[in-house]
Amino acid sequence: MPQEQYAHRSTMQTSEGPQVYKVGIYGWRKRCLYFFVLLLMILILVNLAMTIWILKVMNFTIDGMGNLRITEKGLKLEGDSEFLKPLYAKEIRSRPGNPLYFQSARNVTVNILNEKTKVLTRLVTGPQAVEAHSQKFEVKTLSGKLLFSADDNEVVVGAERLRVLGAEGTVFPKSIETPNVRADPFKELRLESPTRALVMEAPKGIEINAEAGSLKATCRTELRLESKDGEKMLNSAKIKLPNLPQGSSSSAGSRQKIYELCVCPNGRLFLSQAGTSSTCQINTSVCL
Repeated sequence: MPQEQYAHRSTMQTSEGPQVYKVGIYGWRKRCLYFFVLLLMILILVNLAMTIWILKVMNFTIDGMGNLRITEKGLKLEGDSEFLKPLYAKEIRSRPGNPLYFQSARNVTVNILNEKTKVLTRLVTGPQAVEAHSQKFEVKTLSGKLLFSADDNEVVVGAERLRVLGAEGTVFPKSIETPNVRADPFKELRLESPTRALVMEAPKGIEINAEAGSLKATCRTELRLESKDGEKMLNSAKIKLPNLPQGSSSSAGSRQKIYELCVCPNGRLFLSQAGTSSTCQINTSVCL
């Protein structure tokens, strides 16, 4: 710049005096700023009051929140608790001396999963039934003795006595294998097949014993006692056959179908054609 012009500008600034520039917010902008600051302070106070109210209502403390307490052993819940989503825990137990309740509007399901989240065992308690899904179901005593076991192959009852209290008894649609069938004291024992036959089989023999009463066998058509490789023994003080038909004398040409059962001195039995009197003496030659 030429020296003359610089000197002229300096002379003009000196003659006019120093200029002052105002810095800040004035007018309606200033009033809006104060309004927003006041509104922000009100929101902060309301937020603080709501936070204090929530902490008071939810009972927040250093040890936990509400009925939930944080202890060295885990979480402790006092009173009723409701879980809206799945609960994962290593152990769930009640306080010493108090029971543990699981309550649901529909059912309670307990699942045992493997590493691949596949269900291995499931226990479902519903309004209609209690279902257990597993490969094997066992019930044991505190000492470890097996009381009941069930799997795909068999059902085992390990108790010393199996009692059936139903008025209609027990129905077995197929075979049953047991070493002893006994009724309660002073109660009768009845083995019944209403529409089919009743078969009892045993490789070492079958014993039917009535120590304090009588033994009665009744059938509609035939009662057959058969021994293939042994003998039939009737051991009693008296043997009565009250309803046997009686024979009558007839001519030699007509043979009647009524026989007399005779016993030899050596124990041999034989049949003799019945007559008006005993005919065993006539056929004593059979005993020789």
